[in-house]
Amino acid sequence: QVQLVESGGGLVQPGGSLRLSCAASGVIFRINAMGWYRQAPGKQRELVATSGGSTNYADSVKGRFTISRDNAKNTVYLQMNSLKPEDTAVYYCNADITNAFFKRQDYWGQGTQVTVSS
Repeated sequence: QVQLVESGGGLVQPGGSLRLSCAASGVIFRINAMGWYRQAPGKQRELVATSGGSTNYADSVKGRFTISRDNAKNTVYLQMNSLKPEDTAVYYCNADITNAFFKRQDYWGQGTQVTVSS
């Protein structure tokens, strides 16, 4: 089985920074891509940033958020700077993983709350 464990959420003032982490564990053959999504109350889940063959960002976070990966640790990070109240949401880690049985599957973390408020 594969698990994604997130950390790093919390309460921050507007203009502040947070760094989210997500570590994948289990029987992994290859991680094809990792990324972050978010879901605000009453809204659909939306892509924030992904890192696979290329790196992609939502327009709303370009220039403020940076996604990075540590392949040796099977971990993806999201550095969030210049946070705004509209960034408040539950942030979910996502990974496209081929397991040791060569089955390719999407996995999701449990979500971590990010609240931007004064």
